[in-house]
Amino acid sequence: MTLTVETLISIAMTNPVNAALAERLPELGLQQCMLTAGCLFQAVWNHRSQRAIAWGVKDYDVFYFDEDLSWEAEDEVIQRAGRLFEDLGVNVEVKNQARVHLWYRQRFGGDYPQLQSARDGIDRYLVAGTCMGWDVATGEVYAPNGLADTEHGLLRNNPKNPSPDLFEQKAKSYQARWPWLRIIEPLG
Repeated sequence: MTLTVETLISIAMTNPVNAALAERLPELGLQQCMLTAGCLFQAVWNHRSQRAIAWGVKDYDVFYFDEDLSWEAEDEVIQRAGRLFEDLGVNVEVKNQARVHLWYRQRFGGDYPQLQSARDGIDRYLVAGTCMGWDVATGEVYAPNGLADTEHGLLRNNPKNPSPDLFEQKAKSYQARWPWLRIIEPLG
């Protein structure tokens, strides 16, 4: 199987939670709203591993971008999303990427740049092949590093977020769940 954008979405949509999110997310009326992270790439890995399509998905990440940096504005979106997705019985994490720099240091330590778009947040994932998001309103898939690493099970540190220790933790966590994944050591 060659992993194309169409194949990625086709596989991801076999997860009924992804299908429900894709159908309902436009109701929130969010700018740059993207379904992202594990619910997409883990669907591909589960498909290849012949596992249940939602196996191992801890949460469903939704990124959006709103220049209102207040916690109140983001919390209002989180509350609306909670009501909209309540019946799904899963954890849907909705995050305004314009605000991440305000809380990142306290939660994770280290600096985090002020982002200019939801795509900027996707660009910062630790593992290059996991940088992907699907704008369900437009149908566009954003995968700045392509889909080959996801297809071939290659885990390499994202050059836009060179954090070797955090990368190693994340990559080993993935490899423990999908043993066929291969960790590519950072060069240099």
